[in-house]
Amino acid sequence: MRIAAGEQDYQAFQDYLERCGRCHFAQSPLWAGVKIGWDYRLVLAEGPGGEITGGAGILIRRLPVFGNLMYCPRGPVCGSGDLDAMEQITQGVRALMREHRAFALRAEPDVPCDDPLWQGNMQRLGWRFRPIRDSRDTVQPRSVFRLNLAGRTEEDILSGFHKKLRYNIRLAQRHGVTVTEGARRDLDAFAALMSVTAARDGFTARDPVYYYRLWDALGEQRVCLLLAHYEDELVAGGLFVHMGGKTWYLYGASSNEHRNMMPCPLLQWEAIRRALARGDSIFDLRGFLEITDETDPRGGLYRFKRQFGGDLVRLVGEAYLTDAPLKYTLYRRAERLYRVMAPRLEKLAKKV
Repeated sequence: MRIAAGEQDYQAFQDYLERCGRCHFAQSPLWAGVKIGWDYRLVLAEGPGGEITGGAGILIRRLPVFGNLMYCPRGPVCGSGDLDAMEQITQGVRALMREHRAFALRAEPDVPCDDPLWQGNMQRLGWRFRPIRDSRDTVQPRSVFRLNLAGRTEEDILSGFHKKLRYNIRLAQRHGVTVTEGARRDLDAFAALMSVTAARDGFTARDPVYYYRLWDALGEQRVCLLLAHYEDELVAGGLFVHMGGKTWYLYGASSNEHRNMMPCPLLQWEAIRRALARGDSIFDLRGFLEITDETDPRGGLYRFKRQFGGDLVRLVGEAYLTDAPLKYTLYRRAERLYRVMAPRLEKLAKKV
């Protein structure tokens, strides 16, 4: 085990992620450049010959009242049965907790629930798993839709789409909707479209600076901005990240105009086609608001993503390490209360 000491170690871990099969962009050292306000440290596990066998990219932030919290988004990363690598990672994490006087390390591994070996190894090493009630209990979504692209053709994938989705894609094509790749200079237009979407759907849009930071941190070779136009008017956009043979759908936006031309289904299909052409094995549509009733009006994103015929993957949720369980419990309750109250306070402020 060792703590990464600089760019050479960061690049070595990036190379490991690209080939290990468990890559997630949020574990990339490049992602640390997006997360302003957090310190970044990297724990590496090594084999007998010094080769990297796993790791954990960790973000560290000082919180009011509670102190330093460490967060490992979609990590740690190593083979499911590699107890040695997980033990090294755990030792490194605990060393960092002592160094930074952190009251807890919170992780949300990119590991399916049906991988008991992974969970068993973590629990054997002192990790605890927290029960998840709903989306207010997690930073990352607990459930995601993932479309398997490996060994498939465009025809294979299209045939797995819901028939209404195929119809909507053809409708957009017939009516002349076009999808093109955008450049960095188009991020302002995309951000403006995100603001329109946020106002319509009731969420808070990110500042345009965030999208520039993401583009610059990951590099244009890993970020794809797709823009859909109808009669020369920008009507939809999507921001995607590809890394380690996978593509993730990060953000999507659409205009209030010409939604009946179905630009969003066509835009997603074009993103999938590009992922297939790159040789990616997975197209990750990411998460959604978890609902128990499909008639729930909040479930539109779930119903949209389900149409693509991907696998609904439920992940293990939150794992954590702490030597101050009471403090961590109080922090999690305060965090949940904030997430419940923040939208209500925002609505109240708009009325005043």
